[in-house]
Amino acid sequence: MTLDDLSSGRRDAVLGGNFMLGSLANHTLLEKLITEHDFAGVMHFASFIQFGESALDQAKYYRNNVANTLNLLETMVRHGVSSFLFSSSAAIFGEPRYTPIDESHPKAPINPYGHTKLMVEEMLADFDRAYGLKSTCLRYFNAAGANPEGKLGERHDPETHLIPLILQAAAGLRPVITVFGQDYDTLDGTCIRDYIHVDDLCQAHLLALEQLWEVAPSMAYNLGNGQGFSVCEVIDAARQVTGRDIPVKYGERREGDPARPVADSSLAQERLGWRPNYPEIEKIIAHAWHWALAGKKTIVKHRSLTSSIVAKCRPVWPISIISGFGITVPPATFLLTP
Repeated sequence: MTLDDLSSGRRDAVLGGNFMLGSLANHTLLEKLITEHDFAGVMHFASFIQFGESALDQAKYYRNNVANTLNLLETMVRHGVSSFLFSSSAAIFGEPRYTPIDESHPKAPINPYGHTKLMVEEMLADFDRAYGLKSTCLRYFNAAGANPEGKLGERHDPETHLIPLILQAAAGLRPVITVFGQDYDTLDGTCIRDYIHVDDLCQAHLLALEQLWEVAPSMAYNLGNGQGFSVCEVIDAARQVTGRDIPVKYGERREGDPARPVADSSLAQERLGWRPNYPEIEKIIAHAWHWALAGKKTIVKHRSLTSSIVAKCRPVWPISIISGFGITVPPATFLLTP
């Protein structure tokens, strides 16, 4: 079952299972859904995600990312749903004090978006102590790419992510790609990011969900490749993959952009048995380019969904469900996202 308010998602991204239009702000709807289904857990992808916007409209981010998540957690506790998988972010760390960034790195967000993610992580720790609600927080670094078969890919409105913006320029859909800042403490002066393929993120979610169902303790994992690529390096790789010229112009730094967040994902590899299958930036770009050329009108990405409640129900439909996030969950398991 997928519940989404479609404020940034698309209905055609939900490739299987049931769909319901609705919001986490709707207490009555949450009560109805959780009362009517035998849910085993929740997967939450419901946050607004734009750093810059969060600095301009902070109330919007605290209301949706924090208050609405609290609505969901309270409803879960009332009905005995005790497993929660949270789509967190590397933004909780702020400017890196060392790299690669492990789970114990100090948390010092530099924008409201990062603050909201950290607040939810802290809320989850309190809910574990107070109510026994177990959670896993998956801290994405930079999710990128597309389904290798071209079934799902990024389609944000407006688009703010680097790789799809670069590929729009390669496809002639925008005249130029703007690089924000040339004075960072990096080799070429542009920001470094750790890009992680969305299919690899999907596998991490499935492994973490299975771990929660085994009555594991609450955990947090950093998810990235452990490799950093500068903006200029990504543009050069895109030129090689597409064989096209990509015009560039340079602008000022954006507020809230850290210089070089790169992940240490060794804990996820050790505890979950997770390994990225697509660590190469060229492969990530190639899958995104295939999606861009296909021109399909479906959406993809972890945060394009609003939020997900996963329920292991008594067998009703013996089918596997592929969610808009690209996760395949077992037969008789239902994906429900608000």
